Amino acid sequence: MIKEDYKHHIDIYKNTDQVKVAISLTDQKDGKSIYTIRISADETFDPSPITLRWKIPAINVKGVWKPTTDFSKRIMDDWELDHLESRISVDAPVISVFGHKDENTITFACSDAINTTQLNALYREEDNHIYCHISLFVERHPTIKEYTTQLYIDQNKQHFSKSLTAVSKWWETFEQLAPIHTPQLAKVPVYSTWYQFHQKLDAQELIEECKIAKTLGYQLIILDDGWQTKDENRGYDYTGDWQPDRFPDMKKFVEDIHHTGMKLALWYSVPFCGKKSKAYQTFKGKFLTEEHRWAPVFDPRYPDVRAYLIRIYTDALREWNIDGFKLDFIDEFRVYPSTRLTLAEGRDYASVNLAVDRLMTDIIQALHRINPEVIIEFRQKYTGPAMRKYGNMFRAFDCPGDTVMNRVRITDIKMLCGTTAVHSDMFTYHPEEPLEMKALQILNTLYGVPQLSVRLKNATSEELAMIRFYTCYWSNNAHILLDGNFEPKNPLSNYPILKSSNKELAIISIYEDQVLYLEEETLNIDIINAKMSSEVIIRSAKNYGTYHCEVYDCKGEKTKDQDIKLYIGVQQINVPPAGLIQLKKVAKS
Repeated sequence: MIKEDYKHHIDIYKNTDQVKVAISLTDQKDGKSIYTIRISADETFDPSPITLRWKIPAINVKGVWKPTTDFSKRIMDDWELDHLESRISVDAPVISVFGHKDENTITFACSDAINTTQLNALYREEDNHIYCHISLFVERHPTIKEYTTQLYIDQNKQHFSKSLTAVSKWWETFEQLAPIHTPQLAKVPVYSTWYQFHQKLDAQELIEECKIAKTLGYQLIILDDGWQTKDENRGYDYTGDWQPDRFPDMKKFVEDIHHTGMKLALWYSVPFCGKKSKAYQTFKGKFLTEEHRWAPVFDPRYPDVRAYLIRIYTDALREWNIDGFKLDFIDEFRVYPSTRLTLAEGRDYASVNLAVDRLMTDIIQALHRINPEVIIEFRQKYTGPAMRKYGNMFRAFDCPGDTVMNRVRITDIKMLCGTTAVHSDMFTYHPEEPLEMKALQILNTLYGVPQLSVRLKNATSEELAMIRFYTCYWSNNAHILLDGNFEPKNPLSNYPILKSSNKELAIISIYEDQVLYLEEETLNIDIINAKMSSEVIIRSAKNYGTYHCEVYDCKGEKTKDQDIKLYIGVQQINVPPAGLIQLKKVAKS
């Protein structure tokens, strides 16, 4: 028997009587409610927007978390119309309203991560309630006769990140959202060519960079835009053919990279077919649009378009022996004003979203038949639950030089991506910046897999020592940083304290001058002073006893070695900027 304690009154808004909408409470336990929504008609119909809305009292509401709003996690009012929009390759259909101690007030999600939906949680001043809604069919959609989805509502009183993790696990239970395997290569530090080389790539220089990167702990290079063309105008006019114009013997180049001990992944802009490519002439008339500001966009609803793209990637994997792919701009597969949503003219799908699902499913299956351990990187915003079916590396959206944004984006992805590896955007910096400030770039990436884009041959010995120290620290503790019990503090302040732990070790990073509260005893505590001040303030909730304290600067040189006592109250530990404190519990004699 289903308890009614958390049953919500859900209002239905639609603009036609032709369509019937039925809502049933499917499951309810432990503060979670799951509703099944069935939409049907007596005959096929062109879907128009249908909105499901309910309200909760605005009690203990501090902010609203959405997957890619970055610094903006404030409460929005009901007259604001900027809703979260989710589809297969953009965002995720979930929102979490959190309270003043970061606890969950309400988290809700939709099981349809393929089709386009809109969600929001808005404050109404007339009655001081939060109005939550999910709108279906907000984008032009092919005709249908019936449709079913589920609505998930969680009002558990727990840290909001736990509620988001539970949503991710719920999505995984749907066959159409089951994630692929994440190989070990998806969890190693990455050297990227983009921010330092852009399209001006040189084979020998990259081989030398890989030799240095390997000594620092990096194991994979992503060869970004430029390998496929000698054009250096940072455009996409020559995309679509994917011939290695700048690396005529790509197989030999890959072998040379492998000899350095590094693996290699290649960049592709999947949807684009530049007007100067041969493919543009071949597929004329088979584009979602030719009016895109960068290049015409392939229409994946044509079987020959999908077959062509699949062959591009399988040939590269088989013939060049590469190890993976950075598949870019998936979000540009969408419905454009000129897109016709019919099965006519050789299209075997009317829906663009379903065709993207078919394309990406066929790509990963074809690649897995050649190499089951192949890596596939996607970047925000195409990091939602559907994309976990095809990719095993989710990277923070581009934010060169922006430490705070990198940290926020990594954290936001991490709470939803489950076992899929979350990656930082590539950290980079001005060569004349002080060493400790350079170190802040890598320290803000630690709770994802670090990606680096620095010209290593020009780096100083101190700079290399800093990169090596923290990259090796990350590698030694990756099992905790990636897979430990993760707790992000204070989302409205951009997560100034991050913590990941297991039973043996807690790793805590402090990014602003805030007091660190130790609320439970841990045998080993690593505290990363990821800021430019020279002290960390600890407030202990109990008498935790004596710890051996070692302090290191950002190069890994020890600056302090002594015992300290963590008793109830406040303790200050002096530590260099961008330095590391390691505390180890001293056994009672």
